[in-house]
Amino acid sequence: MTPAIADTPRGLQRLRRLFVILLLGFASGLPLALTGGAMQAWLTVDGLDLVTLGFLSLIGIPYTFKFLWAPLIDRFDLPVLGRRRGWIVLLLFVLGAALLLMSTLSPARNLALFASVAVLVACLSATLDVVIDAYRTDLLEPSERGLGGSLTVLGYRLAMVLSGGITLIWAEQWQSWPQVYQVMAGLSVAVGVLALLLMPALPERFKAPVSKAGGELRGFLALVVGVGVGAWLAHQLLVLLGLDPDSSDRWVRLVFVVTQIAAAMLLGLSVTRWVRFETLNASLRSYFSMRGAGAFLALVVLYKVGDAFALSLSTPFLLKGMHFSQSEVGLANKTIGLLMTIVGAIVGGFFLLRLRLSTAVIAFGVLQLVSNLGFYLLAREGAGAWGTLNVPAFSLLIVHLDTPTPMDSLLLFALSLDNFAGGMGTAAFVALLSGLCGTRFSATHYALLSAFATLGRVFVGPFAGVLADAYGWKVFFLVSVVVGIPGLLMAWWLRREVDATTQVNRSV
Repeated sequence: MTPAIADTPRGLQRLRRLFVILLLGFASGLPLALTGGAMQAWLTVDGLDLVTLGFLSLIGIPYTFKFLWAPLIDRFDLPVLGRRRGWIVLLLFVLGAALLLMSTLSPARNLALFASVAVLVACLSATLDVVIDAYRTDLLEPSERGLGGSLTVLGYRLAMVLSGGITLIWAEQWQSWPQVYQVMAGLSVAVGVLALLLMPALPERFKAPVSKAGGELRGFLALVVGVGVGAWLAHQLLVLLGLDPDSSDRWVRLVFVVTQIAAAMLLGLSVTRWVRFETLNASLRSYFSMRGAGAFLALVVLYKVGDAFALSLSTPFLLKGMHFSQSEVGLANKTIGLLMTIVGAIVGGFFLLRLRLSTAVIAFGVLQLVSNLGFYLLAREGAGAWGTLNVPAFSLLIVHLDTPTPMDSLLLFALSLDNFAGGMGTAAFVALLSGLCGTRFSATHYALLSAFATLGRVFVGPFAGVLADAYGWKVFFLVSVVVGIPGLLMAWWLRREVDATTQVNRSV
């Protein structure tokens, strides 16, 4: 077993903690694009229409609802490796198997089965996020959260460049998306092995909350049944009202999706009050006992909406709207995108050590919204408006180009601005969320907060697809800026409360 943190010199303790945080940030970011941007590229190449791609963004819905099963992660620990660590290793191995299964399926021939396996990958990935976020929150000291957030973003963004950028180059070079997913499956297992060898054990004060295991499982099962029944009842009600779930009208389909999700959530949470799901109920009571809890939830929902809106269909926009090749988009992410990710994370960490958290949250949030205008400019001016740059042929360890490749200068600008701003904004956001979590229920607290943060990324997808299809890409990206303004206003209103999160280590 890996030795406890206290068994090593203090300087090495901190170095080890921070390196593991970087590794786990990479592990957390790796699967996201494989059910998001990379998968969209695969489906776009296979000929799926824009509206269908928008609805398929709902594959990411487990990221929004992960707080519902996060209490099981808080309540139960796997044997041998101790609190949090066993879950991380197991999930990385199972995730590798699920990606391998996904690689054997054809989205064009059997979209329903492909989408079902993609949902399974998203569920495993969301659960992995729950455990990693809780482990990071428990592991880091309050003074380390800013730097830890920056390293998390760096690892996460590096993984996103790999799974959402380099994979596009591989897919075009190999002419095989299944082969790409097989490589990603192997990488997930490899990261699991590294995590097993390197993760420090958590201090003894981090223990699972005490409750009856049978009651917890019954409560979770009742929650699942309530969610299923709620979705079914909403579907039947809309049919009785004369709406057709198979209608070709995109707005009718959107009504079905939104109504069923809302009903599923309401009935599922109501059932947990009748059939006691104690860890969920206790953790929610613990969070909402904090002063300003509701306002903070509103902040985390609104803060990333503008960024999420713009990115929800960025891959179809670049491939189908601007007609860039997979290789050009992937290479742009691999070169300039990778560089700006690193710069953004480093600059974000530097400022987080010197600025008040509220100042960083507001300033980086403004930069996130400004970065959306890079895509608007690309949509307005068109490909080639700023000329092209020729990238010479090269051969590196994980990617190569056989011939010189032209890249659009405006594309490079838009992706550079997006990666830089995203790295800075997320670093501040991670530091804020960590400060809002209590030690006893850190998995559920962080999952609740980060789940609310993903509401924009998941639920704007169907609306984004309909909007882009109906009004065009220029309107779409302008709307992405407008919807992000309320989040900045909320951050300004809560600036004192945001700063207070860096001064305490909550134990509830």
